[in-house]
Amino acid sequence: MTAAELLDALWCSYAAATPQAARIHRLLTERGELLRNDCVALRTFGLRGLDDELAAEFGDEIGIDALARRFEALGWRPRDRYRTRDRHLRARYWQHDDPATPKLVISELLVDELSDEAQAAIAALIRTVPRGFGARGDALWAGRPWSVSHAAYRGLLAESEHAAWLAAFGFGVHHFTVDVGSLSTFPDLEALDAFLIEHGERLDDRGGAIKGSRAEWLERSATRPDVVPVEFTDGTVRVPTGTYAFARRYRLPSGELFHGFVPAIADRVLSI
Repeated sequence: MTAAELLDALWCSYAAATPQAARIHRLLTERGELLRNDCVALRTFGLRGLDDELAAEFGDEIGIDALARRFEALGWRPRDRYRTRDRHLRARYWQHDDPATPKLVISELLVDELSDEAQAAIAALIRTVPRGFGARGDALWAGRPWSVSHAAYRGLLAESEHAAWLAAFGFGVHHFTVDVGSLSTFPDLEALDAFLIEHGERLDDRGGAIKGSRAEWLERSATRPDVVPVEFTDGTVRVPTGTYAFARRYRLPSGELFHGFVPAIADRVLSI
């Protein structure tokens, strides 16, 4: 599988689960834009310190390093690390050898920092993952490898949105981010956001719609999550899925384009 084929498979899975992404993508392409992605963000569980036996059995299949291996084999190189203690997450981003290929962000929930109840609920899910699932070529778009009740989902949601999302959807893409600098019909991120609102899309305006600034070399906005029906063991319920994000990067004094994530945006990348 090539990098382009991997990204295409991830996009198809993501767009199927996040209807607004396909809708906005179509809206922009019909306007004449040729969209390029700035980055793609995945989520997973971190099992270190949770249960020695469980971590030994699945840590090499579903942790941040395990997910990254298939990307590194296709040309993505590790860059900065991030940590948000209030959300119990760590993350890293990877940059591809081809500058036209989107960056990769993987965030990992540090399960051992959660309550005993949340740890037990997550461990119960992980124990039902089929052996070898993480090594499957389609593991990142095969859907969740476990059954879960809505009651368990609600319990996790009370403590960690990240944990609840993973329980409902499994490993895979939480959001793609459009490279606003590659757009030809919008002068800035504000104009793009106004266009989306005009066409009925809802943006995440917690703390302001646009995070970051030109002075920080990066601006970013995102939609509010879609709400889609999810089948739980105790019924089908509509719950929030992924978002669609938009990033505008600026050049450093050296003339090089800024590639990282400023603190405020790194926190949003991990939490939206």
